[in-house]
Amino acid sequence: MPPKALSFDYVGDSGVDEIMNQTLNLTNDYPASVVPVLSFRALDKHHHVLQEVKVSTVYGSDRGELVVPYGTSLDILRFSGPGEHDVADVRVTVRSNTIASIPAGMHGVTTQALDSHGREIERFARFSAVRVTNADGIPVSVRIAYVLWDQPPEGVTQQAIEVTAIGGLTRVPAHGTAVIQVTGKASAAVVRNSNGPAVSIKAYNSQ
Repeated sequence: MPPKALSFDYVGDSGVDEIMNQTLNLTNDYPASVVPVLSFRALDKHHHVLQEVKVSTVYGSDRGELVVPYGTSLDILRFSGPGEHDVADVRVTVRSNTIASIPAGMHGVTTQALDSHGREIERFARFSAVRVTNADGIPVSVRIAYVLWDQPPEGVTQQAIEVTAIGGLTRVPAHGTAVIQVTGKASAAVVRNSNGPAVSIKAYNSQ
C-alpha cells in the first residue's frame, strides 16, 4: 500500500453549532477501505510539541479499530494532561495501515435512540436501544460510542470526557438496519447522563 495513502486535517473548532469539536479528518486516497494505527503529538499555536499532553481517540484510529473508506472519514480526539487546553494542532504518524477485512461504505451509518417499546426518542433521554441504518449497498460492521461532552468556557474547545461502548461489533445489512440493546455499563452511563445538555450517539465503521 502506498505510504502516502492517508492524509489528515485537525479541526479544533468548526465554528458551527452542533458540530463536534476536536475532530481529525482522514482522507484515504487508496481505492479500498483501510485500518490505520496512528499515533499523535499535540502541538501549540506555535507548532511546538506539548510534551505532557496525551492524545487518544474516540473511534480507535490509534488502536486499529476504525475502518476508513476510500474518500473521507473522521475520528474524535481527546487531550489530557498539563497544557490540554493549549492544543492548536496535532502531528500524526502512521504506525501501520492495512486493508480492511470488512469494507466500509461511503456514507456514515446513522443512529436513532429508541425507548423500551421501540419508539424513537431523542438522544438526551433515557433510551433502551439504538437503531443503526446503513444507506450503502454493501453490508458494514460498526461499533457505537455513547459520548458525554464537557461544557467549556468561551474560547475552549468542547471535549469528549466520557466514552462508553454500546454493544459490540454489529453487522448492518446493505440498505438495512440493526437494533442494539443498551445493557451493562452502557445502561449505567445512559442513566447517569440522560437529560443532560451534551451527549452523542455515534456509529463508526470497525472490524
